[in-house]
Amino acid sequence: MSVKYSPWILALGLLGLSLSTALADKDKESPGVVVDAKKRTVTIDAKIAPRKIDDPRYKEIYPIEAVACWPFPKGLKAHETVVTIDAKPSEVHKGLVQLGLTPGKPVVGDAKEESEGPVVNIYLEFPGPDGEPKRIPIEKAMVDPKGKNLPKMQWRFTGSVMTKPDPNKPGEVYGADQTGTLICIFPITNQTVFQTNFTMKEEKYVKLETDKKLLPKEGTEVKLILEVPEKK
Repeated sequence: MSVKYSPWILALGLLGLSLSTALADKDKESPGVVVDAKKRTVTIDAKIAPRKIDDPRYKEIYPIEAVACWPFPKGLKAHETVVTIDAKPSEVHKGLVQLGLTPGKPVVGDAKEESEGPVVNIYLEFPGPDGEPKRIPIEKAMVDPKGKNLPKMQWRFTGSVMTKPDPNKPGEVYGADQTGTLICIFPITNQTVFQTNFTMKEEKYVKLETDKKLLPKEGTEVKLILEVPEKK
């Protein structure tokens, strides 16, 4: 499968529902994705992901490298994610565009340049001990082997590269809709909607696990909230 960049304006055209249509007709929203123009948020239905995949190919528990992706077996990063989602990554992309953001550019591997894109805040909301919703920055959902949280990150709306599923046929698709990957911590793929300021250099040393003392049990329904900061 070959991968190449397409002009971002064309990509947005392929993705686009117009702002006026999308916000006026709630019934046409993608299942599991809610755009709130007033709060400047995109909220995605999610579940706490299993850390051990029931498949003989996955013989161990792998460090966290993604925050959100499709569940196994569709999601290529399902064995190393915090939450799983069923929504199409391109629908989340649309929601962010509706809120006025323009995607930047993802990178992959040991690229010389960093990923680019507007920064958003990411939160995880889940039922607290008292039954009331508890919201935390996504960084607090992960810890290193010493129990230290992931530091404050730049969650960059890079958008995904477009991919050509069949090199012998015309037509491209949104790459993240092929991998099911929404948010990556390291540039392990450019077929994702979000990357951070981390490079592959950090991937060699930063080994993360979910904070089981804080998060609810695996399979619990939660909300992944993307918050677009007000322009200064």
